[in-house]
Amino acid sequence: MNGSNVDFEDVQGLVCFGYGRMTSASYALVRVKDRAAARAWFGSIPVSNAVDKPREEQPNTALQVAFTAPGLRVLGVPESVIEGFSHEFRAGMAQESRSRQLGDVAANAPEYWDWGGPGKEPHAVVMFFANPDYFDGFVEKVTCNGWSEAFEEPHWLRTEDIAGFEPFGFRDGISQPKIDWKQLRQTPCDQLDYTNMAALGEFLLGYRNEYGKFTERPLLTSDATTAGLLPANDLPEKKDLGRNGTYLVLRQLRQDVRAFWQFMDQHAGASQAELAAAMVGRTTDGSPLAPIQEERIPGIGEKDASQNQFTFDQDPAGIRCPFGAHIRRANPRNTDFPERPANIVKKLITMIGFGPNGFRDDLMSSVRFHRILRRGREYGPKLEPAAALAPAPANDPERGLHFVSLNANISRQFEFLQNAWIASTKFSGLTGESDPLLGNREPVPGCPVTSDFNMPQDGALRRRVSGLPQFVTVRGGAYFFLPSLRALRYIAGGG
Repeated sequence: MNGSNVDFEDVQGLVCFGYGRMTSASYALVRVKDRAAARAWFGSIPVSNAVDKPREEQPNTALQVAFTAPGLRVLGVPESVIEGFSHEFRAGMAQESRSRQLGDVAANAPEYWDWGGPGKEPHAVVMFFANPDYFDGFVEKVTCNGWSEAFEEPHWLRTEDIAGFEPFGFRDGISQPKIDWKQLRQTPCDQLDYTNMAALGEFLLGYRNEYGKFTERPLLTSDATTAGLLPANDLPEKKDLGRNGTYLVLRQLRQDVRAFWQFMDQHAGASQAELAAAMVGRTTDGSPLAPIQEERIPGIGEKDASQNQFTFDQDPAGIRCPFGAHIRRANPRNTDFPERPANIVKKLITMIGFGPNGFRDDLMSSVRFHRILRRGREYGPKLEPAAALAPAPANDPERGLHFVSLNANISRQFEFLQNAWIASTKFSGLTGESDPLLGNREPVPGCPVTSDFNMPQDGALRRRVSGLPQFVTVRGGAYFFLPSLRALRYIAGGG
């Protein structure tokens, strides 16, 4: 990140690091009991910044904090300031129209959530990360002074370290966008080739995004309250409350690991691993079903090349990796022109708007506008696929994922991905199926069946698996603002 003009001392570290090497973590969902005590506590805590340090100087603990819109209000941030935040953040994840868009209906509906639903929305999330030997002492130290006076009894989201795998047994966290910290990426652009590089403003407010514009954020009048506290804006008479901050999406997703592997066993028997891999798009060790390509994709490092150096151009019929596979839905790896022209003449013809239309040209928006940074953690003990075939014992522990994503535009990034790609029954020209892992299987207008999964076959009729149950259930969720360190001081002062 050398050469970047970003003030990393002002950015919370989660944006840069994810703290994956700190394998112990827990999230406290808090509600303010006493405004003055809460302000004092937030103003005194040692929130970790994004300054990168040599390995020998890296800390053993990290603390991050983010606020919901109700949390900002209860801390005394003026409504005129809160109105500068995005509509979806102010409305909240559990708003009825947003729930429908996200597929949070029936068993996923907010009224059934453990937290985040009506009357259960937290005011803030305090995120603790540490190396195992330091974790308990770190939490005790941070919460010993003023915590009980400031907050009601928190709802704790515990996590489990299962060695880089998600509960269904697949290696996780492989595909992440590379942030253009130095802001060298030309925006806007016509993207003819897929790149893993994304504009800084897609993930951090106050910088240009893939459209070459600044995402909407709260701008304050420069006065004695903000002078010297908040950073300057591109408008000299304003101070930028959003700059170096971002939006954090948190969802608790319960995964029925036993149902998943029992379904695979019932429908594929000895080939259960192959069927599961087709639904995910990767084998359990993370190897993609789509072929690895020799041509280097910009933004993909050497370390990730063996599992991330691919697009779906070499699998146009979905024979290797089915169109409805989870990794295709979560990251279609397409461009502004989905069926990439093969030579310069065809590229020029495509750019000026001529040439034949491909079957899927208008069915998927370019992925560069919809990337998210994932920072989630698993919870519950690991359950091997073979053990998952046995009946569940009494008090079988819950397993799942505390999904965390960072994005500067909740609507265009997380909500678009969830609605248009994950939950959609029309993704990539499909019908009758939603995401095989995350789909809720509920009928939608014009599509009474959403529980199929189709696998094209080479030279034969496609194979269809029907009757997929719901493997993942939403147990809670909320939208948060992850402020910069300077914005945190402003919030702790009540605005």
